[in-house]
Amino acid sequence: MGQVTSLFARKVVGVAGGAIDANAVLASVGVDAGGAWDPKHMLDEDDFYSMIELMADKMDVTSLPLIVGKAMRPDEYGALGLAWKSAPNLLGSFSRVARYWRLWTSFTQYELQETDGGILFVEHREGIRRLGIRISIEADLASGVSLSRQVSPRPFSPIEVTFKHAAPKTTEHHEEYFGCPVHFGADKDAMLLSYQSLSDPNILGDEGITKFLISHLDYELAQIDDAPALQTQTKSEIALALSEGPPKMADIAYKLGLSVRSFHRRLAEHGLSFQTLTEETRREIATAMLRDERYSLSEVAFLTGYSEQSAFNRAFKRWMGMTPASYRKSLG
Repeated sequence: MGQVTSLFARKVVGVAGGAIDANAVLASVGVDAGGAWDPKHMLDEDDFYSMIELMADKMDVTSLPLIVGKAMRPDEYGALGLAWKSAPNLLGSFSRVARYWRLWTSFTQYELQETDGGILFVEHREGIRRLGIRISIEADLASGVSLSRQVSPRPFSPIEVTFKHAAPKTTEHHEEYFGCPVHFGADKDAMLLSYQSLSDPNILGDEGITKFLISHLDYELAQIDDAPALQTQTKSEIALALSEGPPKMADIAYKLGLSVRSFHRRLAEHGLSFQTLTEETRREIATAMLRDERYSLSEVAFLTGYSEQSAFNRAFKRWMGMTPASYRKSLG
């Protein structure tokens, strides 16, 4: 599991209006509604999905991803948003997302694929298709269309949009928004884009600004390139310590040969937190062990650092949207 910029959470909550208590919903993921919008403030993936599901308890979220997409503005998303706007054409805009997606999220990857009928903008995301994931993926592709319409010199719509998950209760709003056929239960989450629409010059394209922003984005990307090594080493030490209970940050820092202060600083530089990595490690170990029937639920709880089965059950339901027993049963 990974992290996503808190700006996505702010946008999702912002478009819901009075249907929810915005302050309370953002507070559920540790975001201060009155604070500054910072694209580098990252949220845990599962927390983001749980936030969306919390909203679903209060409102009909069928059209929420489309409303979120329509509200997206490039200027709100830092250098990558500006790079989208200043690219020479939409192919350049989408190419920037495909290259620099790690500045926005660590759990979603974007890819461009050439086909005879056009270019596919594909979103790759792992995980059980809980409601939060479904809404988030629909909002991502809806955002891509909205941002395209803001920089394209002519009316823009994809040729076709596909989603891997099942259709919501109604899809008429999706087809009206995208302006093309929308298929659910497909083999990929993607938009098929015409070569013509991708080659038209963007109305705000600027070669000089583009060069500056690309240099800046390359620097930012280089800053996070060593994050996987630090993340892997930290999670490995956490995993070894879990059977004795939740590990302390000072103990893991010592194992890595770092002071607590240096360890905290290095994690923060990469948008990571010790608490988040501990939760991720517990979740990954738990889901892996639940695939093996040789481990009882109580053993899984113990080996992931929980002294009580009930505490493990609550944590697992928060992570996966279901109990450990239900998850094991869903695996067949």
